[in-house]
Amino acid sequence: MSQHEEFQIQLEAELKSITAELSTIAVNSPDSDDWVAIPDSEELGNADENVEADAVEEWNERRAVLAQLEIRYRNIKRALQKITDGTYGICEISGKEIETERLQANPAARTNLANMDREKELTL
Repeated sequence: MSQHEEFQIQLEAELKSITAELSTIAVNSPDSDDWVAIPDSEELGNADENVEADAVEEWNERRAVLAQLEIRYRNIKRALQKITDGTYGICEISGKEIETERLQANPAARTNLANMDREKELTL
């Protein structure tokens, strides 16, 4: 089994796990593959202002968690597509090979070690 196949197995397992986690706090739109946070509907519209405020705060927390999970979700899907396309393991900034140790630590890495700090500059 090649190293890329091993990374693919890891990525597929992580995608399954993160999708399950996302499903607990959000719904997925199949058309756009975007995730939208869902509020705890039992608490919204409650006559008690404190309960309502807590529900809104919880929904905002879900949205923050969703944002981080969705970035990871998209990076995993991108990495799997790169494996299919034959471009996996190539830094999106420099075009150079991503180090094996970097991919072992993060199989969905988009940059090599030299450009790791710049990965946030890349668009989703």
